[in-house]
Amino acid sequence: MRTLAFLSILAAAGLAACSQADSAPETPVESAEIIAESSDVAKTKTEPQVGDKIPEPKKDGATSSRLAEAGAKANDLMSRGVQEIGWEELMPEGEEERLAELYQSQMAMLYSGGGIAEGSAGDTMVQIGTFNTVPALHETKVRIPGYTVPFEYGSKAEISEFLLVPYYGACLHAPPPPPNQTIFVMTDKPIMLKDLAQAVWIEGTIYTQTQESELADAAYTIKVDKVEVYEY
Repeated sequence: MRTLAFLSILAAAGLAACSQADSAPETPVESAEIIAESSDVAKTKTEPQVGDKIPEPKKDGATSSRLAEAGAKANDLMSRGVQEIGWEELMPEGEEERLAELYQSQMAMLYSGGGIAEGSAGDTMVQIGTFNTVPALHETKVRIPGYTVPFEYGSKAEISEFLLVPYYGACLHAPPPPPNQTIFVMTDKPIMLKDLAQAVWIEGTIYTQTQESELADAAYTIKVDKVEVYEY
């Protein structure tokens, strides 16, 4: 997708800054079923690079058992009224063009006075984008893959709120995505992450509800029902 490719270019350029106000969500969340990552899955992964978007699941060479498993999963989601979506489906019509214009304006402003000294006031990049959402998604059950961005992290840290983003390193080593490409995730049952940025499937109810945090603002909120390791 053109938008995500543009975000990856900016991330690779090393522009980083996430400076937004923090506010706690007011809405209670449902109980969540958490599935931890196994060491076997971790060993088969290729380490992602900063700016890499969430990869497509491998389909080539899939065994009949894997295909049957995928079919059963699709049937299960359908029976429970859960819609599997991609990040592009969070963008309303015409949003790619609006986002491209905003980035062009920002880049022109940053470089209009020549080079930017490392560590200077100009050597930062705020979150760029809009809070425009897709109204039809509000209060629907969805399943979407992404990378976790926790607000706190430690060897025994358990988190109940975090961000879900479409590319690796966002808000930590790369610029944050636009608000409508950032999801604020809430769960009653705390999660202990194996890695700071972990590829996961998030399943739950999505809301077109704005949330602000110290890392980035989000135009969408998900109340979690289930978290699964994203295998690719």
